[in-house]
Amino acid sequence: MRRVPILLVLLTLCLPGCYSGSRPPRIGTAAPDFTVQDADRKVTLTELRGKVVVLNFWATWCPPCIEEMPSLVQMQQQLKNKGVEVLAVSIDVDENAYHKFLKDHGVDLLTVRDPDQKSSNLYGTYKWPETYIIDRNGVLRRKFIGAVNWNTPEITDFLAKL
Repeated sequence: MRRVPILLVLLTLCLPGCYSGSRPPRIGTAAPDFTVQDADRKVTLTELRGKVVVLNFWATWCPPCIEEMPSLVQMQQQLKNKGVEVLAVSIDVDENAYHKFLKDHGVDLLTVRDPDQKSSNLYGTYKWPETYIIDRNGVLRRKFIGAVNWNTPEITDFLAKL
């Protein structure tokens, strides 16, 4: 019986989840601007110009979103004085569930609720969470799909240097 190297098997299993092909659309171009107003606040993306924006589309009912939220909050606390601002846009329809989640999980971020998904539709977002890194000049630099540990040195160094 022929044995397949374990590394080859692992790579084959991982490939379906990896991004292949050219870079995601819009990387290197101006981030689409939007304004979202909910019962708590009004946020316009261009008002954050001059900061590195970590634009995170999420929902309270999304397990990967829940998984990554603590590291997103911690990264914001660590890098806020370096000009990094997280803008967490929830697509929750249920306003009460949204507010309960923010309170229960101690979410201390700039958050706004966009139940009609107008802002996420501008970015072509359909998997949750999806996060876009926008530089100080309003240019899209990176896109992440799925839960991310925002406290890794690679990510915090990348954000701090933008």
